[in-house]
Amino acid sequence: MTRIFSALLAAVFTLSVLSASTAGAQSPDDVVWVQIEAQPQLSEATARARDYADLVEDVNGFSLGGGWYAIAVGPYRRADAEQVLRQYVRSRIVPRDSFIQLSENFRQQFWPVGANVLNRDVVAAPGAVDIATAPAEPADTAPEQAAPAVPEVPVLEPTDETLAQARRSERSLSAQDRKDLQIALQWAGFYNAAIDGSYGRGTRNSMAAWQEANNFEVTGVLTTLQRAALLKQYNAVLDGLGLQMVRDDQAGIEMVMPTAEVGFAKYEAPFAQYDSTGDIGARVLLISQAGDQNTLFGLYDIMQTLEIVPLNGPRERNKSSFTLVGENDRIISETRASLQDGQVKGFTLIWPANDEARRSRVMDELVKSFTRLPGVLDPAAGGDAEQAIDLVSGLQVRQAKLARSGFFVDGSGTVVTTAEAVASCGRLTVDGDTDADVLAQDADTGLAILKPRSALAPLAVAAFDLGTPRLQSEISVAGFSYEGVLSAATLTFGKVADVRGLSGEENLNRLSLKAQAGDAGGPVFDASGNVVGMLLPKPTGAQELPEDVSFALDGDSIATLATQAGVQLTASDRTGSVAPRDLRLAAQGMTVLVSCWE
Repeated sequence: MTRIFSALLAAVFTLSVLSASTAGAQSPDDVVWVQIEAQPQLSEATARARDYADLVEDVNGFSLGGGWYAIAVGPYRRADAEQVLRQYVRSRIVPRDSFIQLSENFRQQFWPVGANVLNRDVVAAPGAVDIATAPAEPADTAPEQAAPAVPEVPVLEPTDETLAQARRSERSLSAQDRKDLQIALQWAGFYNAAIDGSYGRGTRNSMAAWQEANNFEVTGVLTTLQRAALLKQYNAVLDGLGLQMVRDDQAGIEMVMPTAEVGFAKYEAPFAQYDSTGDIGARVLLISQAGDQNTLFGLYDIMQTLEIVPLNGPRERNKSSFTLVGENDRIISETRASLQDGQVKGFTLIWPANDEARRSRVMDELVKSFTRLPGVLDPAAGGDAEQAIDLVSGLQVRQAKLARSGFFVDGSGTVVTTAEAVASCGRLTVDGDTDADVLAQDADTGLAILKPRSALAPLAVAAFDLGTPRLQSEISVAGFSYEGVLSAATLTFGKVADVRGLSGEENLNRLSLKAQAGDAGGPVFDASGNVVGMLLPKPTGAQELPEDVSFALDGDSIATLATQAGVQLTASDRTGSVAPRDLRLAAQGMTVLVSCWE
C-alpha cells in the first residue's frame, strides 16, 4: 500500500509541475529546460545525473522541494529545448515522459557539485545527439513494451561556436560564473592571478594555454563547450566522493561532506566527529560551542596539540577567526573556525597527503557550503566517553617520539641533556613549547647541549662541583621519570657506588639508584645541592644489569664540551647539607623536559 501511495504522490507531483511548466505564454525564446527524471533520494539522483552526463551535454540537477530531485539538461531557448527533447526521446536516450520545465520550478542545484547555473543565459543546444545506450531505468520502473523501429539518426560531432559567438555567450556569464572559470583555470595550473571575474591579459593568456593543452583552437576566448569541458575537468576529481549536504542539528551546522568517505561517529564536545568509512582515510570534525574570544583563542591553542594537526603548516589567527593547516608525510589537516554572536563554529578536514588536487577541491566545497544553524553542541555531549590524559574531547594529543630530561646551565636557558634525546628528531622542544637547536654534542660521552630559539629566564641554574664525589656519599637525580606525565621533575635518591665505570672509565660514576628512562639527561646532585654530573641512559646490549645500577657522566666532561661550545658554567663551593625543600625547589627550577618529535 505504501508503494502505491508513493507512486500516486509522484504522479500528482509530476502533473503539478507539468501544469506549471505549460502555463502562460509559450515564446520560442523562453529560457527552459528538458527535465529527464525526478528521484525521491539525493544519492540516487546524483548517480543518475552522473550517468546522463556521460552521454549528453548540459546535465544539471536541482532540488524540487518536497524531497524530490530533478535531472535536467539546459538551459535552452524553448525552440531548441523542444528539438532536443524530440531528438533525445526519439533516440531513447531519455524517458518518453521527459518534458519542458521552467527555471522557477527548480531550487538549489546539487549537480554538478559547486555549480549554480539557474540564473545564467541559455547555452547552445547540441547540434546532434550521440545515440549511445541510455542509463538503465530505475529498478522499480515498470517494463515497457518494445518500441517500434525508428529511422537511424546520423551521428554528428556537436558544432562549436565561432569566436564572435563565444564572445557573445561569454558576455552573458554572471560575475560568479566568470570567477568560477578563473578558479578552474587556476586549479588546472594555467592561471595565477587574482580571482576577480575580470578577463584581462592574464586570464586570456591562461585560456589560450588551456585551449592549446586540450587541443582546441587557440583564441583566448572559451566557447560554451570549452567552458563546460574545463568545469568538467575541475569537478572530475570529486567523482566517487559522494559530496552531499549534511545537516547536523545538534552541532547547528549544515555543510557538504564526502559521504562516500566519512560518516558520523560520535559527539565529543566541542566536536561532532565524522570518521573514515571509505578507503582513503579522510575525516571531518564539526566544531560547535558557545563562547567568546578567549574560547576561540583557547581552541586555536588546543588544536595545535592534537595529533590530527601536524606541526608544519601555515597558521593565521585574528580577533574573530583562525585558519590552521598542519601537514606531514601522512596527512594534511585544515581547520577553519570563527566567532559569531557568542558561538564558535567551524570544521576540520583531515585528508591523506599526496592527494592535493582532490583535497583542495573538497575543501573549496566545504568552505562554500558551510552554513550556521541555530544552536551549539551540548557541552556535556560525549561526557561518558573514555577519559585519558592524552585525549582531548576523544582526540589523541600529539605525543613526542622520545622524552628525556635536561637542565639549565646558564641564565639564557642553555640546556645540557643526553645525546639520546636529540637523535633523529624533526623538532626539539624544551618544556613542551620552546623550540631548541643542538648547539654541540659528543657521541662518545653521550652528551648534548641545546640552545633555545627564544631566550628563557630559568628559575634556577646548575652550579657545578667538578671534584670527585666521595664513595657511598648520598646523591639525588632530578628528572621527568614518567616522560612528561607529571608537570614537574621528581627527585630519586641513591648513593655513589664507584667513581669509575664497570670497565674503569674515568669520566663515569656508578650510582646505586633506581632510575627511570625519562630521568636520563637529568642533573645529579650531591648532598650540598651542587651538580656533580648528568645521568646517562641505561646501557643496552647483551647484558642486563641490576635495576639499581645507573651511570652518570662527570662534571669535567660536561665542562669540556660546554667550553668548546662557548658556554660558561657556574662553579660552586657550597658545603654542608642542603635542606630537602631547597633542594627540591632548585631541582625543579633547573630541570626541563626535552622532547624529540617526528
